[in-house]
Amino acid sequence: MTVLSRINSPADLKGLSSPELKQLADELREFLIATCSATGGHIGAGLGVVELTIALHYVYDTPRDQLVWDVGHQGYPHKVLTGRRDRMGTLRQEGGLSGFLKRSESEYDAFGAGHAATSISAALGIATGRDLNHDDFKVVAVIGDGSLGSGLAYEGLNNAGASDRDIVVVLNDNEMSIAPNVGAMHRYLTSVQRNPLYNRVRSSLGQIFEQHDKGKGPIHDIGTIVKRWEESVKAFLTPGVLFEELGFRYFGPIDGHDIDGMIETFKAVRAFKGPRLVHVITQKGRGFPAGEHGEKWHALPPGHDPATGKVIAASKGNANWTTVFGRALTELMAEDPTLVAITAAMPSGTGVNLVQKAHPAHFFDVGIAEGHAVTFAAGLATQGLRPVTAVYSTFLQRGYDNIIHDVAIQHLPVIFCLDRAGLVGEDGETHGGLYDIAYMLAVPHMTVTAPANGAELVGLLRAAMAHRDNPFSIRYPRDASPDVVGPATDIPAVPYGTWEVLRKGSDEVAILAVGTMVAESLRAAETLAGEGLDVTVVNCRFLKPVDELSLAALMHDHKTLLVVEEGTVVNGFGAYLSTIVERTEPQVRVVAHGVPDRVVYAASRARQLAECGLDAAGIASKVRSLHDAGAMAH
Repeated sequence: MTVLSRINSPADLKGLSSPELKQLADELREFLIATCSATGGHIGAGLGVVELTIALHYVYDTPRDQLVWDVGHQGYPHKVLTGRRDRMGTLRQEGGLSGFLKRSESEYDAFGAGHAATSISAALGIATGRDLNHDDFKVVAVIGDGSLGSGLAYEGLNNAGASDRDIVVVLNDNEMSIAPNVGAMHRYLTSVQRNPLYNRVRSSLGQIFEQHDKGKGPIHDIGTIVKRWEESVKAFLTPGVLFEELGFRYFGPIDGHDIDGMIETFKAVRAFKGPRLVHVITQKGRGFPAGEHGEKWHALPPGHDPATGKVIAASKGNANWTTVFGRALTELMAEDPTLVAITAAMPSGTGVNLVQKAHPAHFFDVGIAEGHAVTFAAGLATQGLRPVTAVYSTFLQRGYDNIIHDVAIQHLPVIFCLDRAGLVGEDGETHGGLYDIAYMLAVPHMTVTAPANGAELVGLLRAAMAHRDNPFSIRYPRDASPDVVGPATDIPAVPYGTWEVLRKGSDEVAILAVGTMVAESLRAAETLAGEGLDVTVVNCRFLKPVDELSLAALMHDHKTLLVVEEGTVVNGFGAYLSTIVERTEPQVRVVAHGVPDRVVYAASRARQLAECGLDAAGIASKVRSLHDAGAMAH
C-alpha cells in the first residue's frame, strides 16, 4: 500500500515518519503528473510546492488553522491531501474539481482565487476577523514571488506588517510567475537567496541577546549593544531587511524541498506572534520528466505525453487567435518603428513572445502588474510611441481605473488587445472574459472592436495604428481562428467605424453579430433558411462607434434587431445599442442575446456556448421565438 493511498485528510500526515513523508512527496508528484497528463491543468507551480504543502499541513491544524493560497496554481497538492485525491481525474471538467481553490468545494479552501496577489490581503482580513471574534487559530498566506510584482501584494504587506496581527506569510520563491520573473523585486529576492550567512549570524546574536538582556547595568548594556550590532549586520549581510522594515520577522531563505527542515522551521515560526515571513526556495515544475522550471510547463492541455510535453494526436487545424495576433504584430512592427508591445507576465499567453524574439528593444514585460502596464503604456504614448498592451480580458479588469484615468481622459492612443475574451472553457469562472465589452463601452473616447476572423483581427490592428487620437480595443477568444491568415502585409485596414452585411434577408429579424458570434449566426441563418426564415446577418466589428449608416438601413428594413455577443448581457453591446435605437427609431425592438447574468463554471468552450444559447442552435432558437412573437403580435 502506497503512502499516498493512506492519506485522506491532513490528520493522516501527523503519524508519518520522516522517510514516509519523503516517499509521500515522491508519490504525490508522480500522481499529479499522471493526473494532469490526462486532464490538463496548471502543473508547474503545484509540482514545486509538494514538500511545502506537506510541511504546512503537517505542522498546522487545518482546517481550523487556515491556509490561504495565492492564485490557486499552487493548490493541486493541497487538493490531494485534503480528501480530493479520488476526484482529481475530474479536474477542470464540467461538474468536477475546480482548477483553482474554491470555498464551496472544501472546508480546507479558506479563500478562492484565480488572479494573483490576493492571499496576503485576504489572510489579514481572516486574521482580523479571528481577533474580533476572540478566536485563536493560525492564519498562513502562501504567495509566489511572481505575485510580488503586483501592487496588491505590497498593499497587503504594508497593512499586515503594521497591524501586529498574528499572521504568517510564506513566500514561495521559484524565480518564476508564468514566464521568468522580471523587475527589481526579482533581483532583490535573488540576492537574498545568495546570502544565507545572515540567518546563521542572526541566530547566534539572538541567543547572546536573550541570555544577557535579562540583567541590568553593564550586562544590559552589552545586550543593547548586541541588539544594535545585530541590526547593523542584518542590514549589511542581506536585503531581507526590507521585510523586517515592513514589520515582519523574517525567516529564511530555506530549502522548499527539504521536508524535515521546513517542518522544523514552521514549528518554530508557529510559536511566535505577530507578522512573520518565511522565505522558501522551490523549483517550479520539479520532477516533470519533459523538463523542469520552464514557462512551457506552467499549464498543460489535456491528453499529453509527460515525457515530452507534447499533445497526443493533436489535430492540425488553423492557428489560434493568440498566434495570429503575435505574428501580425511582429510583422507590423517592421513597418512602424513606433509600435511597442507590453505584457503583464504573459508573453507566451498573449503571443508577444514572438515580438520579444524579433524586436526585443520594443518588448516590455512588466510582471504581474496590469494597472502599471496600462499607465506605463500611457506614459509611452505621450512620447509619440504606439503601445500595444496585450492582456487577458479577465486580467485587464485589474487595470480599469488606469484605463479611464490615465489613458482615456488624456486621449492617449494606447491599443488594448484582449485575449481570452468571452468564454474560456476549462479555465472556468475566474478566467472568463465576459465583461470587457461592458466595461470598455463605458470608457469615454474608447474605440471598441471585435473581429470575426483572424484576417479581420489584423485589419483592425491596422485600423488601430491609424487611429492616433484616442485609445482602441480589440477582443478575441481562446480558440482557433476560423480562417487561414496570410501575411499582415497583404491585409488592409478595416475602414473605421464600419459594419459588414454578410447576408441580406427579407425577414423582420436581423442578427447583429459580434466577433465570434458571426460564424455561429451565419450557421444559424442557414438552418433558418431551410425553414423559410430569411434573416439578415451583420458583422458588427465596431461596437463603438456604431456604423450609423448601416444601422439606419437595418432599422428601415427590420422590426427586430437581435444582438448576439459572447459577453455579459448586462450592459453589453445589446444594451448599448438599444439606447441608440430608442432615440431614433423607438418602434424598432432591440433584443440582447449574450451570456446570462450568472457565473459560468468550467466546461468545454463548446458546452459553455451551448448552455448560454450562443451556438448556432441557440441563436436559431432565439430567432424562432422572436419571429413567433412578432407573428402573434400581428
